[in-house]
Amino acid sequence: MTFFQGSEEYIIDNKGRVTIPPMMRRALSPEARETFTITRGIRKCIVAYPIDQWEKIQKKLLELNPFNPENDKIITFLTMFCKETSLDAQNRILIPKDLLIYAKIENKALLVGKIDHIEIWNPDEFNRIYTFDEEEYAKVFEKVLGTNHYNGVGQKVEGYEEN
Repeated sequence: MTFFQGSEEYIIDNKGRVTIPPMMRRALSPEARETFTITRGIRKCIVAYPIDQWEKIQKKLLELNPFNPENDKIITFLTMFCKETSLDAQNRILIPKDLLIYAKIENKALLVGKIDHIEIWNPDEFNRIYTFDEEEYAKVFEKVLGTNHYNGVGQKVEGYEEN
């Protein structure tokens, strides 16, 4: 099963190629055939889906009513910028210039594992969007994952005070 996590910063070479980090390459399933579909992300980044994960997205898109204007927009947005790219002998993928321009990526890229895909960011843009202090992090964490006062294995969290 594909499960991307972690992050690494790499140089984009003059041809627009970036190395996929070893830990992310190891997460690729054999069904991906070392091939990605890359397209625009929703937050000025590039998303790279292994081909087997992209096929799941395609199936979801096929289920949408294309005559609904919102559905049509998302179908168009996701598919019109798609490019297929495979790992080369140096474990790099080629990112087309139009996608690099969209994401404002020039010479450095931050690759972030996002469970079923990889996001490719301009590091400065990523830091601008994903900066928050510990208190905000705790609030977001609680809101998204719930108010359970136990850790992932059912043990009560030390020092947690009930309100």
